[in-house]
Amino acid sequence: MKHLALTLIAAIAALTLVAATPYEQVTGKFDRSGSNHYAYPYPTDAQLPTLTAAPAGYEAFYIDHYGRHGSRWLTNSKTYNRPVNELQKAKDAGKLNLQGELLLRLLTEVRDASAQRTGDLSDVGAEQHRQITARMYRNFPDVFAGNARIDARSTVVIRCILSMQNATLTLRTLNPQLRITTDASYHDMYYMGWGYGEDTLANHIRKSVDRITNKLYRERVHPERFVGQLVTDTAWAAANLNCQQLMRDVFDVGGSLQGHHQFDEMSMFQYFTSDEIYELWKLKNIYWYAHWANAPQNGNRMPYIERALLRDMISKADAAIASGERGASLRYGHETCLLPLACLMELDSVNYSCDNLDELHEHWQDFNIFPKACNVQMVFYRPIGSTSNRAEDILVKVLLNEHEAQLPIATVNGPYCRWSDLKRYYEQKIARDIDWAAP
Repeated sequence: MKHLALTLIAAIAALTLVAATPYEQVTGKFDRSGSNHYAYPYPTDAQLPTLTAAPAGYEAFYIDHYGRHGSRWLTNSKTYNRPVNELQKAKDAGKLNLQGELLLRLLTEVRDASAQRTGDLSDVGAEQHRQITARMYRNFPDVFAGNARIDARSTVVIRCILSMQNATLTLRTLNPQLRITTDASYHDMYYMGWGYGEDTLANHIRKSVDRITNKLYRERVHPERFVGQLVTDTAWAAANLNCQQLMRDVFDVGGSLQGHHQFDEMSMFQYFTSDEIYELWKLKNIYWYAHWANAPQNGNRMPYIERALLRDMISKADAAIASGERGASLRYGHETCLLPLACLMELDSVNYSCDNLDELHEHWQDFNIFPKACNVQMVFYRPIGSTSNRAEDILVKVLLNEHEAQLPIATVNGPYCRWSDLKRYYEQKIARDIDWAAP
C-alpha cells in the first residue's frame, strides 16, 4: 500500500508539472530558474515514474550511460567576487542601505566559502550520483548481477572524476563481486568531453551565437528596481556601478546555492520579483538553446559535435552484445556534451528547433533536460537465457533523467525498440556531412 501511495504521488506530481505553464514551473519553484545550476530534482524514488516492465521473456543485461557531474561550485571566481566588490564600493561611498548590507554579508559568506573551490563537486553533487547509481542498480538488477563487468570513464575534470568515484563506490558497496575499472584520460576526451575534435571546429560558431545572446541580455535585463532596493542613491549607483552585471551575478550566485547543504537556510531569490526571475531564466534558456541545442541560430549543427560520443556508445553496446556478458559502460562528463547528445539522439522534444527565440520557453525548458547530474541510460534487453549476438534479437529503451524517453523510431513494445532499428537510424544520421563554416 505504501508503494502504491508513493507511485500515485509521483504520477500526480508529473501530471502537475506537465500541465503547468513555464511561468508557473519557474515561479512555483525558483530553483528551476538556476538553469544549468538546477540540482537534480529526484532525490527519492517517490518523485520518479514507475518504469515499464521488461517485455515477456526478456531481461536487461547491459546499460550504456552518459551522465553529467553533480552539483558544483561556480566555475568562475569572478561571479563570486564581482557582486561583493560592487556592493562594497557602494558601502564605502555611504550609499548602501540596510537591505544592501544584508545582501553584501550573504554574498561575502558565499565568496569566502568558495575560495580555491571553483568548479569543485559539492556535497550535494556527490549525493546525487550515489542516489542515481543506487536506483540504477535496483531498477536493473540483472545488469549488475554476479561478477558483471563495469567500465567507468570520466573526463579529466576533477568534479567528473569524483562523480564517477561516488557512483562506482556505491556499486562496489551494493555488489562487491562486480569487476569495476575506472579511467580518466586525455586519450578519451575526443568523445568524453568538450574542446576537442568537432567541438573545436564548432567553437567559432558558438562565438557568433554570442552576439545574439549578448545583445538580448543588454536589451532585456533592467536592473533599476533591483539595485534601487539596495542603495540610498540610485543616480550614484547608475553612474558608478555596473548595475546589470551586478543583477546577473547575484542571480547566478543565488541560483547555485541549491547545490550546497551549507547554504540550505540561505536564499537570494527574495531580492528579485517573480517576473524578474522568470525573465532572467528565459534569457538563460535562450543561451543554452542557441549555443548547444538544435537551434537555427547555430545552423542546427551543435548536436553533431557529439557524433564521436554516440559512435562510442554504439560500439560498446555492440561489443557487449557480442561478448554475451552482463555489465555497463558508465561515462561522466558535462552538460555541454549531454545536451547536444540528447538532441542528436532525438530524445523526447529535446531536439526541438525554432527561429523565434521569444517563443522558445513555451516549447523547450532547460531545467527539464540538463540539471546537475542529468543522465542518459540506454538499457539493453535480450531473451532470457540467451547470449545471442544478433542485433535483431536485442531490444533497447532509453531513459533521460530516469524517465523513459520517446525515440525517433517506431517501438515494438511500449518504450522498447529493436536495437538493429535504432542503431541503423543513428548510424545513418551521424554519417551526414556537416559544414562547420561560420554562419
